[in-house]
Amino acid sequence: MALASERQEFILATVRERGTVRLADLVERLGVTAVTVRRDVTILADRGLVSRVHGGVTLPYRGPTTDERATRGVFTHGRLPDQAFVGMVVPTVEYYWPAVIQGAQSAVAAAGGRLVLRASAYDAAEDRRQITGLLDRGVRTLLVAPTNTGEAGQDLLRWLGSLNVPVILVERLPPPALPTLPLDAVTTAHSLGAGLAVRHLVTLGHHRIAYITARFSPTTKALREGWRETITSLGLPSHDGLAHDVPPYGSPGWADAYDAALRSCREAGATALFVHSDGEAVGLVERAHEHGLAVPEDLAVITYDDEVAAAADPPLTAVRPQKHRLGVLAAEMALARAVDPVERPVHRVELWPNLIIRASCGGTAPVATGR
Repeated sequence: MALASERQEFILATVRERGTVRLADLVERLGVTAVTVRRDVTILADRGLVSRVHGGVTLPYRGPTTDERATRGVFTHGRLPDQAFVGMVVPTVEYYWPAVIQGAQSAVAAAGGRLVLRASAYDAAEDRRQITGLLDRGVRTLLVAPTNTGEAGQDLLRWLGSLNVPVILVERLPPPALPTLPLDAVTTAHSLGAGLAVRHLVTLGHHRIAYITARFSPTTKALREGWRETITSLGLPSHDGLAHDVPPYGSPGWADAYDAALRSCREAGATALFVHSDGEAVGLVERAHEHGLAVPEDLAVITYDDEVAAAADPPLTAVRPQKHRLGVLAAEMALARAVDPVERPVHRVELWPNLIIRASCGGTAPVATGR
């Protein structure tokens, strides 16, 4: 059987040659199952290289040619169609968000449009400044991950709700104080993801599970809530003293801080760690090994993110948020809202993360001992 990359290259070449290809023909020519072909087509579609149609696959819509623009009047003054000129504001482009951005960009490109990106800094005033800049650029649809806490965050959300362009919230929801704000949103069920991690560890016999993070973001808060709520719902003993903040892996003083966190967790009887995110989990495993603790024999570890978890030693079990898919869905929702701004009901979509099981949890819990 050809490698996945080879199959996808063949599919793409065939679609380029024929324009539209039936899935049944691809199954026959590749000699693989329909499930395999659909999976390959999904990957290509997510990257904006093809479009799925009923029973087949075709090239994505790229918009009209220059001559067609002139005759059909789709573009004016060289601008993209309104619904396909999308602005995006995210709090950072260095962590978590690159995959979300790439997903949104692929969906906008598949619609023949353009995505314009700006970064903010978890600050409502900066969010508004960046959004205003995009509106001045002429964007007609917005994907925004705004500050949504405090009075400043609420004022920002009210302003977003008053704009005359479609706004899709990404990884954010209006707070309870704004229960009827009619903004579409697509989010990840981070709290549920923490619950998946805790429940998996409990099935392996762990009852004292620590939560360690170096991230200070809305995701951190949701994970901590999910960790606590799952522990309570399962009737586990009190986990007071098992939540720790550490500096980012590799930053000054990280090794001493990680040693202290591990020592505190072990003294409190923890036999497992749930860590946000991969880098910090790698660092904790490194320090555990340095002090004679084996993973998973002495200490089980699950990380949240799954960007580099598979490259750890041992490979880390991870909860994987569907970041690329989130970006694709957010952009598709924005384009759909632009086409139907009045009749389309408000959409609030939540994606579940996946639990990816690897070697760092083992099959049974070790006996807790103070070290």
